[in-house]
Amino acid sequence: MGIVHLILGKANPEKMNGVNKVVYNIATKQAENKGNVEVWGVSENTEINYPERTFITKIFKKKRNPFSIPEDLKKEILAADQATVFHFHGGWIPIFASLSKFLKKNNYRYVITPHGAYNSIAMKKSKYIKKIYFKIFEKKVIENASKIHCIGESEIEGLNSVFPTSKGVLITYGYDRINTSNYCSNLKEPIIFGFVGRLDIHTKGLDILIESFAAFSRKKPNSKLWIVGDGAEKNDLIHTIKSYNISDKVELLGSKFGEEKNNLIKRMHIFVHPSRNEGLPVSVIEAADFGKPCIVTRNTNIGHLVEKYDAGICIPTPDPTLLTHSFITISEVWEHQKKYIAMSENAIQMVEEAFDWKKILDDMNTQLYNI
Repeated sequence: MGIVHLILGKANPEKMNGVNKVVYNIATKQAENKGNVEVWGVSENTEINYPERTFITKIFKKKRNPFSIPEDLKKEILAADQATVFHFHGGWIPIFASLSKFLKKNNYRYVITPHGAYNSIAMKKSKYIKKIYFKIFEKKVIENASKIHCIGESEIEGLNSVFPTSKGVLITYGYDRINTSNYCSNLKEPIIFGFVGRLDIHTKGLDILIESFAAFSRKKPNSKLWIVGDGAEKNDLIHTIKSYNISDKVELLGSKFGEEKNNLIKRMHIFVHPSRNEGLPVSVIEAADFGKPCIVTRNTNIGHLVEKYDAGICIPTPDPTLLTHSFITISEVWEHQKKYIAMSENAIQMVEEAFDWKKILDDMNTQLYNI
């Protein structure tokens, strides 16, 4: 039996979007664990312009009609072993509606990873168009699927809000650890809070981050906030920071990558990610890997793990009052160094256990693919 991942676009790790990068990582790990795995993409450009990888990749020419299945893709499907499990990546994709019917007609199984497409916030975007599209197309895609792979609680809730089902399976993604020792930051004042990510004020909750930190810093004037990242809304964010008179306490450090980014995270004491909508924020996992206690919203889809491992604080909604209270609570943990060190070690343990690729692949085989 084999696994075939189906994506829109090409599996070029240098230029792929977030979804296709995740697919590339999953397929690579499956291949490394001796899985029979392939990635098939439907793209405007079928040129093979990426390095050799450990799994077979096939690219099919996208047709003008977004619902049309390329003939060579149909032939490849029909040539596949009947035990093959096809794995759709993404939601609200017209060709998947057609492939769903084609696979069911020919007695093939498939599963779906929506990658955030069914979470409650995403469902509100283009709400009325999606409502019509759902009735005509997407409902059948879900009905015909064997399982729906959800990466977080918000996706399970969003899915059940439009289509109550027991097909949802909650499995996170794996993570290759950067830090291999129990790293802990320099335990000296002033306390430094940090954020790493795109400067999308509403989605990432940067408005409530600034409001809450401003309220907290009035109680702890020596505290600092580092924001690593860039985006079109940078000037709006600067204006917000100035409006709270905390320009001397907040540093906008721009986009950083590799060791430069890692070194900044190492110097932070608390990591904050108050998103309103997320798939699974890798930056939170990276920070936890370096032993940083995290303050997150439940919307990040990692809050249940932060709570389970006592690796920080999870607030139920992106609310400035709740976030301010979390700043105060975790600063008290920081002041009791033994508590902080214990929480730091818990964060590392969370990454070691909850994002272990071997466990993730085993869960996918048994719960998603039913191998």
